[in-house]
Amino acid sequence: MRDVKEKAIEVFLSLNALSIIFILLAIFAFIAFTGLQFFSEVNPAEFFLGTKWDPTTYVEPSWGMLNLLMGTLLIAVGALGFAIPLGIASAIYLSKIASERARGILKPFIEMIAAIPSVVLGLFGLLVLAPLIANLFGIPNGLNALTASVLVGFMALPTIISISEDALSSVPRSYEEASYALGATKWETIKKVTVPASKSGIIASLMLGFGRVIGETMVVVMVAGNAIAMPTSFLDPVRPMTANIAIEAQEVVQGSLHYEGLFAIATILFIMTFGVNTLADWVIHRGGGPK
Repeated sequence: MRDVKEKAIEVFLSLNALSIIFILLAIFAFIAFTGLQFFSEVNPAEFFLGTKWDPTTYVEPSWGMLNLLMGTLLIAVGALGFAIPLGIASAIYLSKIASERARGILKPFIEMIAAIPSVVLGLFGLLVLAPLIANLFGIPNGLNALTASVLVGFMALPTIISISEDALSSVPRSYEEASYALGATKWETIKKVTVPASKSGIIASLMLGFGRVIGETMVVVMVAGNAIAMPTSFLDPVRPMTANIAIEAQEVVQGSLHYEGLFAIATILFIMTFGVNTLADWVIHRGGGPK
């Protein structure tokens, strides 16, 4: 009887795992099927290399998504530029320097960042951060890629800190003891032994953070500026792909070419996030990071 119960539990858990994979594939199939129909009427070269997205004009609609892609990547790069030093430094402090009491206080607060609704952060950016950046740089409007980068980077901190801390904590104690035995200080040991030994896990955390930031929607809708133009700096307003889908999807006619174009953008986003997350998982296991 015990073997039968264990087998039933094993089958039940396996079906749950397979159902997640099935749901993921079903979502991708639905998005991709609709999005690929778009290319039966629009040249892929225009879609990927065109710099004008204007699907609502009746004269000659334009379907170039390059500006949207560049806006997405600009915010992602800015977000990582903000989150990487802060996230890795915090992970090093939590795993190697902080006392148990300090770690017990700080970790819940860091994890709570992930629970903050994105609309709340967007409202903070709209009312506080955007005016601050506008005054700091002497520009008329603070709704731009820089404001969005700071907020989205803040949202990526829990992912980067948590995985990096796990990677740093998984370094064998014998490595550090050998370094101390050779006369290295604590900081030298962290810099030259602990961090290099955990680099696969840290790199994976950054990749997962990248996947997190390119998929963010509400914050960038509220504070990125929503300008469909090729950005030249972080102070330019931009419209990332996620924001474009969120803004236009509520007014598009279902089944129209515009509708299919939004699904084509969604397909690109799905492939980007799935690819980054899959690569990050490979880096963790290939490099012997935390399992």
